[in-house]
Amino acid sequence: MKKYGILLIGCGHIGTQHIEDIYYRDNIDIIAVVDTNEEKAALTASKYGAKDYGADYKAFINDPRVDIVIIATYTATHLPLLRESLANGKHVLCEKPIAGNYEDGKEFYELVKSASQKVLVALILRHNKSYNTIKSLIDAGEIGELKVMRIAQSHHVTDWERHKALLEDTSPVVDCGVHYFDVMQWFTGAKICEVSGIGNKVEEDSPRANYTLATVKLNNGCIGYFEAGWSNTIASLNVKEFIGTKGRITLTLKDLRYSDREEGDLISIYHRDNREYKTLNVDSEYKDMNAQIQTLIDMIENGTPGSPTIDEVFSAFYATIKADEAIEKGTVIKI
Repeated sequence: MKKYGILLIGCGHIGTQHIEDIYYRDNIDIIAVVDTNEEKAALTASKYGAKDYGADYKAFINDPRVDIVIIATYTATHLPLLRESLANGKHVLCEKPIAGNYEDGKEFYELVKSASQKVLVALILRHNKSYNTIKSLIDAGEIGELKVMRIAQSHHVTDWERHKALLEDTSPVVDCGVHYFDVMQWFTGAKICEVSGIGNKVEEDSPRANYTLATVKLNNGCIGYFEAGWSNTIASLNVKEFIGTKGRITLTLKDLRYSDREEGDLISIYHRDNREYKTLNVDSEYKDMNAQIQTLIDMIENGTPGSPTIDEVFSAFYATIKADEAIEKGTVIKI
C-alpha cells in the first residue's frame, strides 16, 4: 500500500479537523504542517506526529516526499496556493469556497480543468452518510417529487474576531452556501437558474452583511432557501428539510437530538397518504475528513471523477456569487 505524503497548510479550526481524522490512517504520512503562527504549527506537528513544521509553506511545497497539499487557509489564499501546488506537481485537497469572487473562482476552475494532477474541493457533505442516505431516499421516490428545500445554519458566535476575519474574505451565503447550493443541485439533479435574497449587518463593525437569506429556483421547478448568519445576537439554528409531493424528510444531527444521541443522526420521514412517520438512525460523522481524502486518493489511483466534480463545484460556487450579488443589489438574478 502506498503511503501518501501530506502537507497541511493552515493549522486553524478547519485544518485541525482535517489532520485529526487522517494522521493515523495506514496510507497517510504527515510530512509537514504550516501556519503563519509558527507556535501553532509546532503544536499541531507535535500532537499529530508530523515530521516537520514551519511558518512558510514554500519550504515544503517542492518537497519530493509530499504527494498531496491540503489547503485549509482563508479564502483569498486558495487560488495562489493552488497555483503553486500544481506548479510543483502536487495533488490538492482545497477547502471551500474556491474563491471570494468570480474572477478568481473562474481561474481556479480553469487551472483544475487543465491540470494533470488531481484536485478535490472540500464540499464535505458529499461524504456525509446522512446526506447520502437522504439522496438515496429522494431518488427512490420516498417523498414523491422534490419541490421545496428549507436549509438554515446560523451561528451565535462566541469568537466574534474570528468570524469578522472570515467576513473580510467573503459572506455567509458564499462561505457556507457553496455546501447547500451543491446539495440542492445534487439532490435534484437540476441546476439553479434564479437567485434572490435579503441581508443585513447585525453588528456595526461587520465588514459586510453577516446575516443573509438566499432564495433559489432550479430549472426543474424546485425551489429552496438558505439562511445563514454569524452574529453575537443571532440564535443558533439548524434546519434541513426536504419537501416533496408525497411527504418530507427532515435531518436532525446527533448533537441536536433531544435524546438517543448515541444512535447517531436522526432522519425523519413523513408520508402524506397514511400520515405516518418513519425514523432512521444513521451513524454518520458530520465532517468525514478521511472519506474525503480517500476520495482524492481514489481519483489519483483509479482516475475516478471525484465527488463533487470540479464542474459541480464551480456551478454551486457561481450560484452563490450571484446570490451574494442579488442580496447586495436587492434584485433577482437569472443564471
